[in-house]
Amino acid sequence: MKLPDLGNSSILIVRLSAIGDIVFASPLIHALRLRYPSARISWLAQPESKSLLEHHPDLDEVIVWPRGEWEALWKARQWLGLWRAVRQLRNRLTASGFDIALDVQGLMKSGFLTWLSGARERIGLGSREGSQWLMSRVVEKGGEARLIGSEYRYFAQQLGLPVDPFEMHIGLSDADSAFADELIKRQGLENGYVVICPFTTRPQKHWFNASWRRLIDAIGRQRGLRLVMLGGPGDREASRAIASGRSSALVNLVGETSLPQAAAVIAQAGLVVGVDTGLSHIGIAMNRPTLCLFGSTRPYLDTTRENARVIYHQRQCSPCKRKPTCHGAFDCMADISVEEVMAAAARLPGFERRVG
Repeated sequence: MKLPDLGNSSILIVRLSAIGDIVFASPLIHALRLRYPSARISWLAQPESKSLLEHHPDLDEVIVWPRGEWEALWKARQWLGLWRAVRQLRNRLTASGFDIALDVQGLMKSGFLTWLSGARERIGLGSREGSQWLMSRVVEKGGEARLIGSEYRYFAQQLGLPVDPFEMHIGLSDADSAFADELIKRQGLENGYVVICPFTTRPQKHWFNASWRRLIDAIGRQRGLRLVMLGGPGDREASRAIASGRSSALVNLVGETSLPQAAAVIAQAGLVVGVDTGLSHIGIAMNRPTLCLFGSTRPYLDTTRENARVIYHQRQCSPCKRKPTCHGAFDCMADISVEEVMAAAARLPGFERRVG
């Protein structure tokens, strides 16, 4: 199943979304660079994911799949326009002369785009929904479920790529780093700060607002540190419920940063605490002391880093993922106490003795 020996090859990675999965899959870039030092390595992603990848030192380019444009044309039944949009992307991909295309999302949409690339060798990871018929080879998902990003590591091993090290990486631009530096100076955070990432896609993955408020108070009282809250534009209303009455202790940046700007803020944090969301995983990628609070999902338990750990309480119904049976009680998240989070933070290397 190993990849062929090629000289100046052109390689495409297809992983369209989401933030967390792109972070998990990012070690593939360096693994491919080690295997093919002179290759041209590209990544095909949706527009919102581009900024996560475009400053990776081992990646030559990010190609954007204009999903929104295609969907709008489909809904409007503008078949000619859609065909032209598909042809435009196909021409863009085939002009790169890809020798190898790796579909690490494994869905029909990613499989179709992989096939559209015209690559002779098209290898899918756990391909389903019919996308397996568009691949030249398929690698079934494997790896150790406890390990962060294990399915991508397993995929790399099956392809004969080096996996030591196999570390996540998010590149930052000078402008993104300057944004974080200016924020720290403007908000008086030079003595350190804690980032919290409370928001994600499904309510059963959330920790409770009251718990976040108590955590903010506890960190301020016990550590003398202020907190920075991060999230997307759609999280603004929810963020106000957490921030209520805590303007002096909390810098609410929810919806106020780009994704790479948020990553730059995380890169200088003394501690990151978050639920199962892409920003929390970025904390681990940035090698910051990180606590991940998991309940209905369990993407990993082993972070591979001494300064990052998962707090997770196994219940009979967990992980329920998209099918909770607790009727909104979300006991798995309620089991995580502020005291437990504070105690776990106190044991994390890099934060254990930190005082604001």
